[in-house]
Formats: sequence, C-alpha cells, structure tokens
Amino acid sequence: MKLVLYSGGSEEENFFLNQKALELTEVKSPKITLIPSSSYDAEDDYRFFVEEFSMFGVQRFMLFCVDIPYTKTVLHEALNSDLIFLGGGNTFYFLKHLKKAGMFKHFTKFLERGGVLCGLSAGAIVLTPHVHTASFPHFDRDENPWDMKNLSAMRVVNFEFFPHYKNSKRYDAELLHHSKKSKLPLYACADGGGIVIEGEQITFIGKTHQFYQGKKLTVSSYLA
Repeated sequence: MKLVLYSGGSEEENFFLNQKALELTEVKSPKITLIPSSSYDAEDDYRFFVEEFSMFGVQRFMLFCVDIPYTKTVLHEALNSDLIFLGGGNTFYFLKHLKKAGMFKHFTKFLERGGVLCGLSAGAIVLTPHVHTASFPHFDRDENPWDMKNLSAMRVVNFEFFPHYKNSKRYDAELLHHSKKSKLPLYACADGGGIVIEGEQITFIGKTHQFYQGKKLTVSSYLA
C-alpha cells in the first residue's frame, strides 16, 4: 500500500512530499490524475496541479471530477493512472460524492495493484476511518449543510488525520477533548507536512503531533 497524506501549503512547502509521492510510483514517466473535491473551480485547481508536478518532469495528467456525470471510459482512464491525487476543499461534500460514485472500492483495487493514492486536507481525511476531524475546532471547520449523519470514510488507515494544524492552546484544547472520546490516535500536521505510508512503514514529514487519550506527543518537529 502506498499513501501520501498532505496537510496543505504551498508548492515550495510540499516539494519533498511531491517528490516522494512520484518516487513511490516507481515509474519513469508516471500518469497522474487529480480528483478535486468539487468540479467548481476544478480547472483552476488542475492548472496549479499541472504546474506543480511539471517541475518534476511529469507530462501525463488527467482531471477527473466525481460530482458531475462521467463515462465508464473516463473512469477507467482515471483509475489507470500511476498516482491519484485527491484534492482539498469541503470534506463533507467530497465524501458525499465519493460514496455516491462508489469510488472507495475502486481506490482499494487501485492500491492493490500498486498505485499511489495521495490526499490533501479533505482528500487525506476521507482516507481515514471517518471524517470527524473536519467538524472541529469550532472556529476553523468545514460546514455540513447537507446534515450528513454517516461520516464513515475509506478506512485505509487506522488513525485520524487533522490538517492545517497550528500549535496553539485553542487548537490543542479541542484536539485533546476529541482524543479522549476516540479510540484512534490522531495525527495533526502543520502545512508543508504530512504522512507517507509504504507497506508497513510510516514516515512523518514536517511538524506533526499525536493526540491520543487526552495526551499530546510531538512525533516530528523538523521541516522537510
């Protein structure tokens, strides 16, 4: 299994994660597909995505939106990539349409054949057992106007992920409170950081903290 979970940040901040993700494909000229959280502004997101990965010599790109109609041929082409990148945005909206399209079963087969699955912010959260971390803190959370009740997600990892983490008392208060109710460890990453999983090996990139059973532990404090 090859996964890369990004917190967020600029092209420069994510240089190492991007490089590592491409290395995981083990392909000299990989084909990579962006699946944005929403088709709205997707073309702008795709343009930045292409610019970001073109600097590594990538030449084969595809944009695939799950919240608008698509053909089986387009779906097949997207899944036939070496790397699939799930974009950021509203986590609840993304989860809703990924489930509606039945994408998790496709992603499972993609991973089984050696594909690299990446997610940024919302795209990373949907890879975890559920998307509860998108619901807090109260001052910086995704809206859920669809009043979604079933927040279960792909469950491809056995931890929770919190992106855009800022090392402050008000963030920590809500993350510690949540960790007391959760049976899973929560990894909070600052922008520019993330988690790389290759088989049984897990590597933390950038500034990362673990929140578990009411305690906070610094897992990684260096900048990539």
